[in-house]
Amino acid sequence: MHCRAVDGTGIKFLGDGEWQAREHGVQGQGQWRKVHLAMDPATSDIRAVEFTPSCDGDSPILPDLLGQIPEAEQMGTVTADGAYDTRRCHGIIIARDAIPIIPIRKNGRPWKEDCPAARARNDTLRATRHYGRAFWKRWTGYHARRRIEAKMRCLKSFGERIAARDPDRQTAEIQIRIAPMNRSNALGTAEIIRVA
Repeated sequence: MHCRAVDGTGIKFLGDGEWQAREHGVQGQGQWRKVHLAMDPATSDIRAVEFTPSCDGDSPILPDLLGQIPEAEQMGTVTADGAYDTRRCHGIIIARDAIPIIPIRKNGRPWKEDCPAARARNDTLRATRHYGRAFWKRWTGYHARRRIEAKMRCLKSFGERIAARDPDRQTAEIQIRIAPMNRSNALGTAEIIRVA
């Protein structure tokens, strides 16, 4: 059984305005796209990628991300940040027989429906109210989500921007960046030993 961590980040691409600014000193407006990733925290492999306009939120993309992972592959948990605290996201995760590990938004209230997604979310809400948010994060392993944030930094280490202007080519450029990252994971990771 595998865990999944999901997240999204913005990445800049060279728009017409920026080219003019660089060539002629004219102020231009930067253009952004969003990269959404689903990662296996145990292996650090990126298992799914979606590339969307900057105006798209994180939660509407979750079904497409999880849809890229084969149905036969069991997911134990799906860990995401509070942006994914929606009925749709909880429902999609539960439908894949996984446990959502998503912190409740600060102003979150119990859901009134009696369905598996609402029960799972309400359990999380009760646990965070009773034990506190910090304990809930340690107890559920929520901090494993840091690995996907580190993977986002690795992705941006290839450059803070993408060169292609066409959306299909931008997607290909992101896939090209991800391929060596996954390949290096297959070669192994360093073992960290604490020295006293």
